[in-house]
Amino acid sequence: MAMHSIGVILLSMTMMAGTQGATAAVSVTKADFGKLPDGKAAELYTLKDSDLEVQVSNYGARIVSIMSKDRNGKMADVVLGYKSVDGYVNEGQKKTYFGAVVGRYGNRIRGGKFSLDGHEYHIPLNNNGNALHGGPHGFDEKLWTAKQLPDGVEFTLVSPDGDMGFPGNLTVHVRYTLVGSALHINYSATTDKPTVVNVTNHSYFNLGGEGSGTILDDVLTLNADKYTPVDRGLIPVGGPKPVAGTPFDFTKPTPIGQRIHDNDEQLKIAGGYDHNFVLNGPNGTMKLAAKVTDPKTGRVLTVSTTEPGVQFYSGNFLDGSYKDAAGVPYAKNTGLCLETQHFPDSPNQPNFPTTELKPGQTMHSETIFAFSVSK
Repeated sequence: MAMHSIGVILLSMTMMAGTQGATAAVSVTKADFGKLPDGKAAELYTLKDSDLEVQVSNYGARIVSIMSKDRNGKMADVVLGYKSVDGYVNEGQKKTYFGAVVGRYGNRIRGGKFSLDGHEYHIPLNNNGNALHGGPHGFDEKLWTAKQLPDGVEFTLVSPDGDMGFPGNLTVHVRYTLVGSALHINYSATTDKPTVVNVTNHSYFNLGGEGSGTILDDVLTLNADKYTPVDRGLIPVGGPKPVAGTPFDFTKPTPIGQRIHDNDEQLKIAGGYDHNFVLNGPNGTMKLAAKVTDPKTGRVLTVSTTEPGVQFYSGNFLDGSYKDAAGVPYAKNTGLCLETQHFPDSPNQPNFPTTELKPGQTMHSETIFAFSVSK
């Protein structure tokens, strides 16, 4: 069966999973999440229905926890994070970006430079001579304005002209809503000056739950026939290449750890997987991005998106410096990211889908994290 057909079938299953519980009541409650160094209060919102319990904070518009059921009905938190805002603030310069919305430009921009309409813009460098996730003080560090909804919460941020070097006053909305067994994330943005924007959620998933070890036994499927190889700065070079015949072929369900230590230059550069995969299907339409299954618990995560790519990151740079609530270190490969996105360094690569946003336009994208169980 062709991968495109598989993508359609899995996406249909995802949408069904996301709508089966649509009539179930969603409760939304608000609590304190601690104080920031400037004295401002962070907030924690809990979204709960019969299938999922999701906690999100206005600090970084981030996902703090997702409680989902295993095949025996046992609930566990399947994302990495901290129990108060202090954990995120205290990471300092060695940031994990746990659960945050990253921007103004998620992923990397070569040399922190790009040009628009004849003007060159410079973003502060924070990752091996490049700008990562919007520079050293991106959206993940901002206190967003929250608006409670009947089935979720909407966070809004106004990023001023010149913020981290980016042009234009940019207004961003991120809406989290629960629909049965699925968390929907809707992004939108407008600007008053030509700019670039690429926002995504940077949650680290471990479907085994807290303290369950690595994600290397998880089985991954990616709806992508191509990926973008990178140089030593993890910037795409040479354009998209076929995954066939490489350790990057996840078009069929494959354990993440099966080839992660292969003698492959791309794996060596990143210390594992940290690459953009080019999703099959047109940009702007909802399509399957990824499916992850944890054989031990039976938990399944299916990711669908309107974005053209997904960054699969196998948690290579986690080194045990930070710990979960039980004191278990977040070690290498204890979480995986599936960051739905436009491609890294798109402002400098005209053959990639554009990330330019102009006045009068609205950037829209949607990503769905759907949870189910396999027997």
